[in-house]
Amino acid sequence: MNKSIKLIFNYLLAPVLFIILSWSLYYQIINQPDLPDRWQHVKTSWHQGAFWFVCFLMTVNWGLEAKKWQLLISPLEKFSFIKSFKSVLAGCSITMLTPNRIGEYGGRIIYVEEKNRLSAISVTILGSISQMTITMLMGSLGLIFLRIMPKNHQQVSTMPWLTGNILLYVSITFTVILLIFYFRIRWVLLVIGKAGLIKSFIRHLRFIEFFTNKQLLRILVLSYTRYIVFILQYVLLLNVMGVNVSMILCFWLLTIFYLVMAVAPTIGFIELPVRAAVSVELFRMYSINIIGIQAAALGIWIINLVIPAIIGSILIFGIKILKDR
Repeated sequence: MNKSIKLIFNYLLAPVLFIILSWSLYYQIINQPDLPDRWQHVKTSWHQGAFWFVCFLMTVNWGLEAKKWQLLISPLEKFSFIKSFKSVLAGCSITMLTPNRIGEYGGRIIYVEEKNRLSAISVTILGSISQMTITMLMGSLGLIFLRIMPKNHQQVSTMPWLTGNILLYVSITFTVILLIFYFRIRWVLLVIGKAGLIKSFIRHLRFIEFFTNKQLLRILVLSYTRYIVFILQYVLLLNVMGVNVSMILCFWLLTIFYLVMAVAPTIGFIELPVRAAVSVELFRMYSINIIGIQAAALGIWIINLVIPAIIGSILIFGIKILKDR
């Protein structure tokens, strides 16, 4: 490869990424309506132990993802837990700049040996499917819970995106499809291979066949555990911000929140307005503390996404993306 091109990739891409990410995050935060009130809510929560426990759970959250990535990449190469942790944080920085966080592979690839990078795409997709499956499954259960509870049915039926049973039926259908796809991935590869689709790339997907159902279940359990950490963080932060909603109701409302966020077209660094709007629409039926709801959305966004993305961009900054052969 031309030396000047290598220099561009090695020494310019990471700093440019860091600058773009930092500017985008700053722009999104300062342009939020009622920012002083929201920020005051966040600042007043700093002295509470629950707030710092939420911050601690951020490391648990990404630690679980690192463990999952370590397991996923194992058929290709051996990753230590620390290396896996750095890899997922690097992926977090890239994914903040892509629609619905599809760009995580772009950051994780830095830590994968060059010969394995194309094959690593398949295991990245498998990991994303496992997390999406849990999100769809729990979101479907949340919709069912709120619709069968008599005291909640009237409020839920007035929500614009829950008109009728469309979202419920669609989410259940996709959950079933994802579960079949996830546990019968070999069948999918066989069909793709026989049909001749993406024939030149199919060999890079074969590594998925190394996973047994027991390993796939373990990956799914890690995704579920991470999902529960998401929910716990949000429940605690809502409580810290003075949003008084019962824990059970809050849990199921958040399953719907994450379901909507999973299917809504967003880009990581500009998704804060969407997060705030969705959370307000869900919780304002049960709490009048709108500023507290918005402050919780801002806090979770900063703790779970912004801080890891900044750390990830710093990690990328210190790594040569392309190494001399």
